[in-house]
Amino acid sequence: MAADRTPEPTALRERGPEELPERSRIVAEALRAAGITGGVVELDASARTAALAAEALGCEVGAIANSLVFMAEETPVLVLTSGRHRVATEALAARLGLPALKRATPEQVRSATGQAIGGVAPVGHPEPLLTVVDEALRDHPRIWAAAGTPHTVFPTTHGELLALTGGRPLPVTA
Repeated sequence: MAADRTPEPTALRERGPEELPERSRIVAEALRAAGITGGVVELDASARTAALAAEALGCEVGAIANSLVFMAEETPVLVLTSGRHRVATEALAARLGLPALKRATPEQVRSATGQAIGGVAPVGHPEPLLTVVDEALRDHPRIWAAAGTPHTVFPTTHGELLALTGGRPLPVTA
């Protein structure tokens, strides 16, 4: 595993809560309430995909926690996966004891999280979600996760994601 590179100073700006977009303020408050010390930062570039986020942050794509929403019938399931992985839905559904997982529509994502695709955070949702945290995220001492918009992120760790979300650590690949 290669070491994460430090972002250039111009790549991101830490913002006070009053300077953040509304969705990111909700995430920042959830982080504060949970005792998470990493602040929400705003990127100059979009972090809508793991590759774009990694480029903007100067880190490996595997250190990006993609927040993907799937549906198990009518139940939303949040999967926080390493940016280097594709979720094997059949295998993951079996590990969770669910009949099947299907990718959520943009409308289902917004309904479940209050956030749009490309900026879905691990927290700040209207209701807690069944959450899976990819075991592969343990490989990185620092992980970056979306903070409610495609331009906001926060630094975290695998352990913090588990504590923050109440998620289950599982492999998400086949």
